[in-house]
Amino acid sequence: MRQPIEPGTRLWEDTGLVTFSLTTGAAFALQVMHPSVGAVVGEHSVFRTDAIGRAERSIASVLTWVYGGPEALVEADRLRALHAPLRATDAAGVTHKALASGPWAWIILTAPYAYTVAARYFSRRPLRRDEAEQFYAEIQQLMRNLHVAEKEIPPTYADYLAKFDDILEHTLVAHPTTYEFLAATRRIPPPPALPPVLWPLWRAAAYLPGRVQHFVTIGTLPPKAREILDLTWTERDERRLRALGRVVGLVMTVLPERLRYLPIAYEARRVDRAQRALRRTLARRPR
Repeated sequence: MRQPIEPGTRLWEDTGLVTFSLTTGAAFALQVMHPSVGAVVGEHSVFRTDAIGRAERSIASVLTWVYGGPEALVEADRLRALHAPLRATDAAGVTHKALASGPWAWIILTAPYAYTVAARYFSRRPLRRDEAEQFYAEIQQLMRNLHVAEKEIPPTYADYLAKFDDILEHTLVAHPTTYEFLAATRRIPPPPALPPVLWPLWRAAAYLPGRVQHFVTIGTLPPKAREILDLTWTERDERRLRALGRVVGLVMTVLPERLRYLPIAYEARRVDRAQRALRRTLARRPR
């Protein structure tokens, strides 16, 4: 049954945090390592020329799935309709469809991994097993909202972990689209509307954020994925990532809610509080 995500869930509490963007890179890299996803994204996505715009639209869509209420289901339907005609033929002559049940499910199946790795590095403590199981139960609802075939939804968190490892071991490949995406994270292309005369300024301004995003994306990939992609990750790199994560986790504890959450999430949380306050006031009204 399809139903919007409710306030008070782990998805509601965690999805809209500004740290969400830190692990979207690893999730997207895992997605395009899937041969079908990599082929379709490689042919149709604009991440090479409009990386910022693509990321903004993708994050807004995900936040709508979680915080949109009834609009969440409308957005899920819109997204599926948008992807319905998308297909691509790879170098071996195999045609891939965006809405094939396995690849479509894999897009969402990267989410529990991204959330657990975000908690491991960028919060004050990693998720406990019971918290991860609760989160996965909510992801199951999200998958149903997005019309993922029931056969593709592992019934338990343990089944999810087994399926994730199986896909990682036997399905994912060093897809050319993945390398192009990683290159775009390191050297973020200027927005299409930016006049060419300002491109040098853009490159200078985007240099450090690009290096950080590239570093975090590689560091938050599963070791097996780095092995498939032949990416180097040293013990020193791991120490640097953990140090960065401790700083981020500390900063997140002192930020006000307006800065801790992305705008869609903040507004949804604010409206929910206002509605609950109204209900309390109505319950106390004179009769």
